[in-house]
Amino acid sequence: MLSPTASASVAPTPDPRPLRLYDSWWTVAAAALLATLALTAGLWSSLHVRADPALHTVALFVHLASLVLGFGAVLCADYWGMLWLTRRCSLDEVLGAVSRLHTPIWAGLGGLVASGLLLHPNLGSPLTLTKLALVLVLTLNGLQAGFLGHRLAATPAPIGRGMLIWAGATALISQVCWWGAVVIGFLNSNR
Repeated sequence: MLSPTASASVAPTPDPRPLRLYDSWWTVAAAALLATLALTAGLWSSLHVRADPALHTVALFVHLASLVLGFGAVLCADYWGMLWLTRRCSLDEVLGAVSRLHTPIWAGLGGLVASGLLLHPNLGSPLTLTKLALVLVLTLNGLQAGFLGHRLAATPAPIGRGMLIWAGATALISQVCWWGAVVIGFLNSNR
């Protein structure tokens, strides 16, 4: 048994910080692979599961509510970005607001994907395949956007041109994917 003085001289080893999603490109790439596999598994299951009319109606409601939640939060995040670009607020304010919007954005996207799989997507339609590609790109873009947010928070002012281009491209890709999926969803609903 150690004496009290011997144990006092040994400093405890701090617990290592757990690995987090946005710690490196490797963790983001692993999450992207898992998201791609989850979307693929969801598509496979959509081919084998048929919703009855009542479940289809519930799925449609969840789909529309998820669109409002997710896309609405994305529009808010982009609005905060525009406020910063026009120097109406600080980068810290934007990063704080956008970090709080990640939960409704991901909840909306998850709800859209889960409910969309119950709406009998026609995988033989080029429009549907385009929409699915947009959802995949949107998901991957969202993952790297979180990494970008952490990099922006760690970057001292002023933000360099490369980071600004990265942020602008992220927002542009997000808008193209969301609007593209909305338009295709509208077109598919009228067929």
